[in-house]
Amino acid sequence: MDTAYPREDSGAPTPRTAACAAHTAVALGPPHAPPPPRDHLIWSVFSTLYLNLCCLGFLALAHSIKARDQKVAGDLEEARRLGSRAKCYNILAAMWALVPPLLLLALVVTGALHLSRLARDSAAFFSTKFEDSDYD
Repeated sequence: MDTAYPREDSGAPTPRTAACAAHTAVALGPPHAPPPPRDHLIWSVFSTLYLNLCCLGFLALAHSIKARDQKVAGDLEEARRLGSRAKCYNILAAMWALVPPLLLLALVVTGALHLSRLARDSAAFFSTKFEDSDYD
């Protein structure tokens, strides 16, 4: 019994070298086909759940579902148009949900800075010492 490693089996396939390897290319579709239209469905679901101001998220979701239906039906131009509308509604919903809180935060910060400056000036005014000669 031979226990030497590595063993060489006479029936084992021999590994191919780079010189004798053949490459096969498979074309899966027509060349230069445009990508399928995007329906932005996931983004629309999140807009509906989290950013639904003025029902813009719901409108985006409705257009996304219509775009997906048209894509399945084969009307790619209509699917592209509806997907573009869904994208616009999603952007509007995100802007309506993000801009007002940012503006509110900016107002709070500037108000706090103004009040701190006002308090500092008031403290300086009320800590002024007056003498008797100031009243003449």
